Amino acid sequence: MRPPAVSRRSLLLGSAAATAAVALPHAQPASAQSSASASNGAGQEAVPFHGLHQAGVETPLQAHGVFIGLDLARNVGKADLARLMKVWTGDAERLTKGQPALADTEPELAVVPARLTATIGFGPGVFQRSGLRGQKPDWLQPLPEFAIDRLKPEYTGADLLLQLAADDPITLAHAQRMMIKDAAGFAQVRWAQRGFHRAAAHTETGATGRNLMGQLDGTVNPQPETGQFDELVWISDGAPAWLAGGTGMVLRRIRMKLDDWDALSRPEKEMAMGRRLDTGAPLTGSAETDLPDFAAKHNNGFDVIPETAHVRAAAGSVNRVQFLRRPFNYDDGFLPNGNPDLGLLFAAYAANLETQFTPVQRRLAKVDLLNLWTVPIGSAVFAIPPGCDSGGFIGETLLS
Repeated sequence: MRPPAVSRRSLLLGSAAATAAVALPHAQPASAQSSASASNGAGQEAVPFHGLHQAGVETPLQAHGVFIGLDLARNVGKADLARLMKVWTGDAERLTKGQPALADTEPELAVVPARLTATIGFGPGVFQRSGLRGQKPDWLQPLPEFAIDRLKPEYTGADLLLQLAADDPITLAHAQRMMIKDAAGFAQVRWAQRGFHRAAAHTETGATGRNLMGQLDGTVNPQPETGQFDELVWISDGAPAWLAGGTGMVLRRIRMKLDDWDALSRPEKEMAMGRRLDTGAPLTGSAETDLPDFAAKHNNGFDVIPETAHVRAAAGSVNRVQFLRRPFNYDDGFLPNGNPDLGLLFAAYAANLETQFTPVQRRLAKVDLLNLWTVPIGSAVFAIPPGCDSGGFIGETLLS
């Protein structure tokens, strides 16, 4: 008599059950394992979610970030958008505390907050919905077309922005999955752009990060908790009123031609930038925070900081600090031609993008020598609503 057939699945299940039966007396519950793994305090720092402003703007840079652009479903109106914002707010509040999302199927992945922040933005398309047309700020529109741009649709525009950042990649990946699951039926992802910095353990909190060209990036940023920061970044009068306490945000995806950049000597790279690569100091100074002296000349009469240097083009004839820079590096492998696909996710925040960001970008597009080694391939503009109190939700000043 032939023995009964044994399927591969039943064999595996039987083997797993036997293994579990042997191991069970010595195994820790998942919650105990999570507590034990976090007992040294690593990754347990949490950034408060609630407040006048959304977190993730003046928060010191985390090691990992993702910017996700979503398009609203055709039938989604104001009431539906409010429901999505309430769900996103609730899950973001929990996840940033190191707690599972409401319907979290992998709660063990949520226990390390790792300074997770979730920041939500509204693109121009949101205001095409019923009842919202008159609430769009004047500056919320695609940037002017610049001659240096080679924009690709897969990195440009979107109705909604979900900006997530954390010091731990698993924390970030889990938060992304939970928040995108929340959006099912309301919106679909148009693009996701992931970036990084050095690991938090390898850098001093608040220190200026480096981009993949080796440059310190963000030296002239306004410092939080100063009047200058509040004036440049946070919207005070609203215009429209629902946006008071919020900010404007531009995301530019800038591909770097690093093989060409590597062909330059170190002095040539520093002349193009107008700063020293090691310290970030201007060519006329000795420390990163020294102000550039654009009038300084060599003995032969040539400018110490060349006319086409990035630092001079960015400064122009106006206040050198125009907006907050919060960039992330990206490395997406290789292009079809074999060149590396890497660069900068340049995120900028300003109270008025039209008067603060756009004039600087115009100057850079015309005279910045770095344009020889960089090319913008993505661009999107968003209004970042103010924060909310416990019991409220992001966007309630617009959608209530």
